[in-house]
Amino acid sequence: MEHVKNQPGFTDQSLIRNFCIIAHIDHGKSTVADRILQLSGIVPQREMHDRFLDRMDIEQERGITIKSQAVRLPWVKDGTEYTLGMIDTPGHVDFTYEVSRALEACEGAVLLVDATQGIEAQTLSNLYMALDDDLTIIPVLNKIDLPSAEPDKHAEEIANLIGCDLDQVLRVSGKTGEGVHELVDRIVEEVPPPQGDPKAPARALIFDSVYDSYRGIVTYIRMMDGELKTRRKIRMMSLGTVHDPIELGVISPDMIPTKALGAGEVGYVITGVKDVSQSKVGDTVTDEARPADEPLPGYQDPQPMVYSGLFPIDNAQFPELRDALDKLKLNDAALVYEPETSVALGFGFRCGFLGLLHMEIVTERLSREFDMDLIATAPNVTYQVTMEDGTELLVKNPSEFPEGKVKKITEPVVNADIITPKEFIGSVMELCQDHRGQMGTMEYLSPDRVEMHYTMPLAEIVFDFFDQLKSRTKGYASLDYQSAGSRSADLVKVDILIQGEKIDAFSAIVHKDKAYSYGVMMTKKLRRLIPRQQFEIPIQAAIGSRIIARETISALRKDVLAKCYGGDITRKRKLLEKQKAGKKRMKMLGHVQVPQEAFIAALSTEQATDRDTKDKIRAAAKKEG
Repeated sequence: MEHVKNQPGFTDQSLIRNFCIIAHIDHGKSTVADRILQLSGIVPQREMHDRFLDRMDIEQERGITIKSQAVRLPWVKDGTEYTLGMIDTPGHVDFTYEVSRALEACEGAVLLVDATQGIEAQTLSNLYMALDDDLTIIPVLNKIDLPSAEPDKHAEEIANLIGCDLDQVLRVSGKTGEGVHELVDRIVEEVPPPQGDPKAPARALIFDSVYDSYRGIVTYIRMMDGELKTRRKIRMMSLGTVHDPIELGVISPDMIPTKALGAGEVGYVITGVKDVSQSKVGDTVTDEARPADEPLPGYQDPQPMVYSGLFPIDNAQFPELRDALDKLKLNDAALVYEPETSVALGFGFRCGFLGLLHMEIVTERLSREFDMDLIATAPNVTYQVTMEDGTELLVKNPSEFPEGKVKKITEPVVNADIITPKEFIGSVMELCQDHRGQMGTMEYLSPDRVEMHYTMPLAEIVFDFFDQLKSRTKGYASLDYQSAGSRSADLVKVDILIQGEKIDAFSAIVHKDKAYSYGVMMTKKLRRLIPRQQFEIPIQAAIGSRIIARETISALRKDVLAKCYGGDITRKRKLLEKQKAGKKRMKMLGHVQVPQEAFIAALSTEQATDRDTKDKIRAAAKKEG
């Protein structure tokens, strides 16, 4: 059968150009992708909307890209029709794993820089990843239409960074479309075609997947060698499973079935399988009739940076939460989880995330897509604890912290790269020192922009460091960080006791210097959040057996003297003593019920002091009786 020129499934390999768009968050990747979609003509004008490739509601609402999206486009240059495989990637540091997987499916990368802000931390991080993969880099300045744009200044920064001439830095506006046509022509000229062998046994890399409740697992693949055809059985090489695909196709921008996928093409395969364990990101797909000898290298498993417990508010939902996490893991390969039990919260999962935003997005997606009502415990990192007898323990949860004499505790540290205008150097240095940072080097990217390198404990970064950095630098600073091993630190476990009983969900491992302030903060917060009972409730913070902070919730008292309008004082004293004895007996027998709303508010990083939260807690307490 003769190949039909440039039709899906029969594309001439030399006419394929696979590229992705990489940048720091909010530098206009999705807007430029919108203009490229419009210019290619595959999206009718009446169907076009802003951030077209951001398919999730949460992406549209927040204005950020969470998932990489691949799309196939036609492009005509000098009378020749080319096929472009474009991938729009996220910009936030928490979704770096998405970017790394997208880079593996491309031969070129468009490095986008905001003409008003210049090079930022994640710009450098993504650039270095692309260079490590030997991708062709096309430097582009975006937002040149804005009054505050400084294209000449920032073009010089980019040219110095990647070692190119000033006239090689393209200038575009994603909003108006200026320069976008020239950008796509440049991609066609400079990005090399895929190098795979079209006659070799089929090898395709799985770079993403998603669960469809009707069709099962939809697997997104990049063909490296050979050809996959419909009605031909395929094998997942690492899992060893064999499937009969019900559909092969490309995304342009919706799913279009094809008869085959050839070397260099990006597409999808649907097997109809609904068992989520049958697909793994990074696996190699091959033809069962003519299998490949060696699988593709795949991806390095991501290392979680932050851990948090996810517990269903209704414990009967535990099996549903497990199924929801299994399905979400298909679409979010960076998510790691294992079962966990808490005395206070029941059954749940200890989940590993790449950062706080990643944790927030996963929790939100579980709530929206799977209708789960969850409590997320305060995020923490993993510690290595060495006991006096030489025993070593890995502590992912404060409740796992061992009793007895501890010889050494090591905590994970990161290399943080902060880019800021020079007038904020003092504020940034003060902030980093407050968070136990050790300064490394400092380099000037331009006369008024500085890159500062710090080594910091990961635990100090995951809470509110980024928010404080933005507020101290008027929003101009940017942050990127990479794991840098671990180092020993003077850490202690702070327990929270309510009426003498440890509540494991509120325990935390903190630096010795900050233990007192954490204890005071948590006891005060819980005193506001826990409803008053008929007896007095002590709330204490302790390190081991030593109490470091205490708050007391006073008892609700009935006015037993209301009926006494006079008479002897002994009668009043007798009634008060009787009430006192009753309170004492109630305190011995009574059990403090912490309402779920109080757990949610106390475990969140926000100060839950607003009236609405308190009203909800009081209403919940009244309902519980």
